[in-house]
Amino acid sequence: MNVQLPIGRELFEPRRPGSKDIAWCPGCGNFGIRNILISALAELGLKPNEVAIISGIGQAAKMPHYINANGYHTLHGRAIPIATGVKAANPELTVIAEGGDGDMYAEGGNHMLHAIRRNPDITVLIHDNQIYGLTKGQASPTTMVGMKTPTQPWGVFEKPFNPIALAVALDASFVARTFMGYFKESVEILKKAIRHKGLAIVDILHPCVSFNRINTYAWYREHTYWMEDGPFDRETAFRKAIETDPLPLGIFYINEKPAFEEQVPAYRKDRTPLWKRKPKLELVEKFFEGKRG
Repeated sequence: MNVQLPIGRELFEPRRPGSKDIAWCPGCGNFGIRNILISALAELGLKPNEVAIISGIGQAAKMPHYINANGYHTLHGRAIPIATGVKAANPELTVIAEGGDGDMYAEGGNHMLHAIRRNPDITVLIHDNQIYGLTKGQASPTTMVGMKTPTQPWGVFEKPFNPIALAVALDASFVARTFMGYFKESVEILKKAIRHKGLAIVDILHPCVSFNRINTYAWYREHTYWMEDGPFDRETAFRKAIETDPLPLGIFYINEKPAFEEQVPAYRKDRTPLWKRKPKLELVEKFFEGKRG
């Protein structure tokens, strides 16, 4: 990768780096996404103690183990609600929810829908390799029709889920897609997503070198293109979102609106983060007295 890496990246490198500590296959696109994310955080001038990375289950969800920042490896598909809670408890943190296309769109699909409604100030990064990697290659929600897998030997017949079209249709506040093979462009998109006030959804296309022999590095370069303009108005963004071959890359849609934390009753009068507030013991005692009564 012939790129100029930003100063400050070293802060986010694990204290005991080494390939033996990373459980991804050699050549996996997750390595590239990790480099993109670390570079984006460094270029934004953030420090490890200012960042929290929340993940579910899967190969992509191992990311908190490989970046020196606050991390929480939670249940399958549950990264978004945990990230929402972390941000609500401490709005001063930069919170990132991370997972694969199965983790976020299958097990976590319902949470994605309601996060769009709530609009928490978090960034959701989906590692979209169109396959389940951790569980050895069964079809995911974004797997292409006709692909044969260990659990679909006859070939996938369901139409792939379109997360970009869904997010635009539900009026999400920031919707983007990139391919991790475009390093500089991806870093810029992640920086804009992280800076965005509200829910930022970034679908990151990347290859699975072990279980998906169709959607390779070469395939993504041949079947994607960068949109010249954008973000667009909602109607135009939706029309771009339903394009399938080639797949458009870039920022589709931005809709500035109040974030979830700004509307939580606990913050209407006092903007002090919940974790910094001292408990009012008299209220606690009154609560338990009521329970005993």
